[in-house]
Amino acid sequence: MAAGDGAYTPQELMVVCAARQIRDGEVVFVGMRLPLLAFALAKRTHAPSAIGLFENGLVRDTPSRELLMTMGDAPNILGAEWATRTVALMGLLAQGCAQLGFVGGAEVDRYGNLNTSYVGSREHPTVKLPGSGGGADIASLAGRLAIIMEHERRRFPERVSYITSPGYGDGGDWRAQVGLPRGGPAAVITTRALLGFRDDTHEMQLLSWHPGSSIEDVRAHTGWELAVAPEVHETPPPTSDELRIIRECDPQGFWTR
Repeated sequence: MAAGDGAYTPQELMVVCAARQIRDGEVVFVGMRLPLLAFALAKRTHAPSAIGLFENGLVRDTPSRELLMTMGDAPNILGAEWATRTVALMGLLAQGCAQLGFVGGAEVDRYGNLNTSYVGSREHPTVKLPGSGGGADIASLAGRLAIIMEHERRRFPERVSYITSPGYGDGGDWRAQVGLPRGGPAAVITTRALLGFRDDTHEMQLLSWHPGSSIEDVRAHTGWELAVAPEVHETPPPTSDELRIIRECDPQGFWTR
C-alpha cells in the first residue's frame, strides 16, 4: 500500500489501527504478534500511561526494548513491573482491571464470536485448532475486546463452527443473559477493514475500508450480508511518525512483512 508518507504493508496499517484502540491510562491485555507493536506504538504516541498485561504473568508500563518472538523472551521479563503467574493476571481480569484485551482467531462471525477450536463438526472436524489459551477469559472479562485477523470469506462465516471465545452470542443482550458482566468486541481489525458493532443488535458493521480496498471488496470477503455504518469512510493511513516507530520496534519486519 502507498500513502503520502510512503509505502506500508497491510500489517503496519493493522498495527496502527490496533494502537488507536488503546486509550491513555488504560490497562491492556496485550497479545502476541501485532498487538505487541500496537502497545509500543500507543505508548510512544497518544497513550504514554497505558499499562500492559502479558498472559504469561508479566506487567509492564514500558514496552520491551527488543522485539519479542514470544511473551516469555528475556527482554520482556527485564524491567517488568511485576513478574508473577498466569493465574494472577487472570485474577486481575476477573476483577475488571483490564479495560481492553487483544485476541485473534481462525473464524469470527457476525456477532463477534471467535473460534480457535475446530472447523467442521465436533465429531468429524476438518481442521483442528489450538484451542482457547487465555482467549475465552479475555473475551469474557475484559472491558472491551479488539480482534485482529486476516480478512477472508472462510474466516468470516455467518456462524462459527464452535464458540471458543464469546462475542455477543446471538446478538442483543445475550452477554447479560448468560452472566457476562461487561465487555464484548469493540473492534475487528483486518487486512481489509476496521469493523465495529451496532449498539442495539451488536451485529458487526463496516466502519472503514483500508486504502486499496472498498466497501464492495470487504463485503465480498465476508460470509454474510455485512452491514455498513452510516459514517463509513476510508481508514486513515499511517503517518510518517507511526511508520517510523513501528519500524524502529520491528526493524527486520518480522511481524509486519
